[in-house]
Amino acid sequence: MEHSIILVFIIIGCTVVLFVTEYFPVDKIGFFIIIASVLLQLTTPEEAISGFSNPAVITILSLMVIAAGLEDNGVIDWLTELIKKLKVLPLVLLTPVFMLVSAGISSFISTTAVVIIFLKIISQLAERYNFSAAKLLMPISFAGILGGSCTLMGTSTNLIVNSMAQNAGVEPFSFFEFSTYGLVFLSVGVIFMTIASKFLPKDTQDDLQNTYDIESFIFTVKVPKTSDLIGKNISEIEFISEELVTPLKLIRDKKVINAPSKNIDIKVNDNLVLMSSFDYINKIVLNHDLIINDKKSELKKAEFRGNDSSKNNDMTYVELLILPGSSLIGKTLKNIRTMSLNGAYPIAIKKRKNIRNTTERLIHKSIKEIKLKPGDRLLIELQEQQIDNLRALDNVVILNQHEYRQQITTKRKVTALLILLMAVSLAASGILSILSASLTGVAGMLLFGLISLENIYHRINWQIIFLLAGMIPLGIAMNNSGADLWLSNQLQTMLMNQPSYIVIGLLLAITMILSGFISNNATAIILTPVAIALASGLNLDVKPFILAVLFGANFSFFTPVGYQTNTLIYGTGLYKFKHFLIIGGLLSVILWVVGTIILTSTLQ
Repeated sequence: MEHSIILVFIIIGCTVVLFVTEYFPVDKIGFFIIIASVLLQLTTPEEAISGFSNPAVITILSLMVIAAGLEDNGVIDWLTELIKKLKVLPLVLLTPVFMLVSAGISSFISTTAVVIIFLKIISQLAERYNFSAAKLLMPISFAGILGGSCTLMGTSTNLIVNSMAQNAGVEPFSFFEFSTYGLVFLSVGVIFMTIASKFLPKDTQDDLQNTYDIESFIFTVKVPKTSDLIGKNISEIEFISEELVTPLKLIRDKKVINAPSKNIDIKVNDNLVLMSSFDYINKIVLNHDLIINDKKSELKKAEFRGNDSSKNNDMTYVELLILPGSSLIGKTLKNIRTMSLNGAYPIAIKKRKNIRNTTERLIHKSIKEIKLKPGDRLLIELQEQQIDNLRALDNVVILNQHEYRQQITTKRKVTALLILLMAVSLAASGILSILSASLTGVAGMLLFGLISLENIYHRINWQIIFLLAGMIPLGIAMNNSGADLWLSNQLQTMLMNQPSYIVIGLLLAITMILSGFISNNATAIILTPVAIALASGLNLDVKPFILAVLFGANFSFFTPVGYQTNTLIYGTGLYKFKHFLIIGGLLSVILWVVGTIILTSTLQ
């Protein structure tokens, strides 16, 4: 084995370890790969940075801009309202219908964006109609992944694989070339998950209160000398005695009293750490003249009655769901208040309960030490006109906007939707390449003033862009060093005289397993050159081998870390790792068998 091939495999090994351990963010890993490929002379400097000009990367960037334009102009909210109307269906039909809707939208829009839409919808519907959100979120996430595998623009993985194959001299895929296979996989997934959803966690409204703590935020309120609570002991305070509020601790003269006794009297300047709903805490603050988080609540009672006067100065409250990768993870309220949150003031944290995070654990922990983690919610206060500024925050989702609804004209919604349909039609019909069609869509958004580039710069998921730009040189390094040929030769020797279904099945299995632990894009970039070389060495049609990598890289079901949507729903705390391992694992095995049969049949 040549020296350069060994170096490539060392880089791949280090990359896999870094992905699995999450020691560095994915964009930083991508940058390290660029530097390593240059310093070890595995690529030229120009090849090392070629990922930034790769057509697939630019296409993905353009589609991100279009998706942001759809969100800004109310198309996503419009879609949300339409999906909510499906709530009239019985739960047995809700699962397959929601899965099909999720898959259909994910064929043309980012799967992650689609799952975030459903996360909002299902959270609200589950509370209102008292059914289990866990029964729907995993099927919807899986359906989004399967739907994204149905068209060329469905996922970034499809675009990357197609681009790498084209660079290797393979005829590129058309927009719907592998849609038939994708629909077969989707049908299998819908049937399986409709049945398997019965074995997902059953969380009633009461169970959610105990396991996820849907309604309870953690607040700190100060008792000023004007409050009517002064002199009362805790047992005499009505909202505590009625168990509408849980007192976690009392802070007096910098001394912390955990789980304060009901016989303790309230004094001036006491700080109470309370756990309750947003609406009830706000009612308490107003009725008992308390100070919330060291400042007077700026909401007046009239505002809660719908008074629209002085709207520009009205303060509103917003709930943010913290996603994996957010810069707020690991921060406390104290830390966040020293940061710039685009004009917002952090009020409270809603902790996701799990085995390690119980109410008792919070009680015995200083409020200053409670840190945000994925799946937690942050309540912030800000002026209504500043809500759009929150979109600049990375990896957070606005779940609830209290007392605020942005008005967007129907004309803007229709225009944004037509631009998306135009881009899809141009790409699907072959009139323009998918890159040209997506750039045309961005141009349309700019032409009609539907997006602002200054705003878009903060909205792009640059982690994905840098990951792709960094991983693409690794594929080039494999080709330059001959690592792809060496690996394919080893596989050829091992698979010599084996039936074609063994060859395809092994490649599909390796891809699926690897994508369960590292990025699906990284998996595709590593294995696509190997698949092409293997097919050429065996004198077989190359496209089934490429599709084995494409589908296998997308089908990350048996772990919550292989695909971002799985990580997202895992962060809600409704699932444990075993749910992905067992249910996702069974789905993976079924899809592996079906995929092996379908792709092998194309070789005949």
